[in-house]
Amino acid sequence: MNVQQVKQRFEIIGASGALDHAIAKAVRVATTDLSVLITGESGVGKENFPKIIHQYSLRKHNKYIAVNCGAIPEGTIDSELFGHEKGSFTGANNTREGYFEVADGGTIFLDEVAELPLQTQVRLLRVLETGEFIKVGSSNVQKTDVRIVAATNVNIPEAIEKGKFREDLFYRLNTVPIHLPALRERKQDIHLLFRKFASDFAEKYRMPTVRLTEEAQNILSNYPWKGNIRQLKNITEQISVLEQERIITRESLLTYLPDFNETKLPALYRPNAAQGENMSDRDLLYKVLFDMRRDVTDLKKLVLDNLQGASVNIDDSEQIQIIDRLNKDLHPERSNYHGLQIETKIDRGSKVNVPEIYTPNDPFEPHEEIEESLSLEEKEKELIKKALEKYKGKRKYAAKELGISERTLYRKINEYELK
Repeated sequence: MNVQQVKQRFEIIGASGALDHAIAKAVRVATTDLSVLITGESGVGKENFPKIIHQYSLRKHNKYIAVNCGAIPEGTIDSELFGHEKGSFTGANNTREGYFEVADGGTIFLDEVAELPLQTQVRLLRVLETGEFIKVGSSNVQKTDVRIVAATNVNIPEAIEKGKFREDLFYRLNTVPIHLPALRERKQDIHLLFRKFASDFAEKYRMPTVRLTEEAQNILSNYPWKGNIRQLKNITEQISVLEQERIITRESLLTYLPDFNETKLPALYRPNAAQGENMSDRDLLYKVLFDMRRDVTDLKKLVLDNLQGASVNIDDSEQIQIIDRLNKDLHPERSNYHGLQIETKIDRGSKVNVPEIYTPNDPFEPHEEIEESLSLEEKEKELIKKALEKYKGKRKYAAKELGISERTLYRKINEYELK
């Protein structure tokens, strides 16, 4: 079964290489009973992949149950998954079979698995390890043969560090990981999806299909789509209903994308509690670099103020040159650095030998300037080295200092061949 046939069967739109790789991986693992963890941002279409895995497995004729773990109250999640005995809690008027009992021989899809309470995670781990579970209010151990496919949009390694997810359960679920790319990483697919949603909507409500001008297509492809496919479908349906013209121009489209920014500059870091938990490695690096630059500038100002107010020996040409260099760094817009008025207190007992660099009419003495590297990779490599040296090679504390996960730090160490 090739990838194109799978796309047609499950109505998956897209030609992205990352998407094709994820589909091919799902088909290959389907014939086994290994647990699969599907990761990706909210709205990327994770719910299609458990269906692919089930339909191409030997369990396809048995039950397939999808469970949204985030939608079930914490007090009833154990009962929903594992069942309960009559009288085990208030309102338990009858014995109830749980999903693991009903789906015996089939597949269970646990969506938003990171939302499971820790107590339920322990029960789920037992099912994965031994195939056994106990109903709520019962002491009898029951067996089940269920294939588990889980999905989440949460960074589970970070959740493990915060104590919100069990590390042993993560490794059990993550036997075969499948990652789905965000829509902004599949730019060639965005217009294809728009046309599909517009066509489906027009067919359903018997109206002409909306189409985009070339400029509007460019806007559509460059929009970040934080809500991914779900957001794109929502916008497409809004346009189909509200726009009287069936040809959508750039200006018309922008009214539905008020936060669109056409500049290609990187986004600056804004301290925000909600944003801070989801910052990318690049955003963290920009923040560190900006903070370093500000600190260096403040330090230069402090040193210059101290030197200008200090008693300076004119013979000490090195000290005067330091002042000159600091003035140059802090005031790059001034072309004649020799003309700067620097207030100093001269020791009268010393020999006055004024360096020629302070003669305003003399040409500027030639000197060598070492250009500072602006490579982000070099800066990142340097910061990682300093953090590891500071904590004597302890990656856990170094990662915390850098504001990244330990897993990301380990990957960076390998990437830069750091010891």
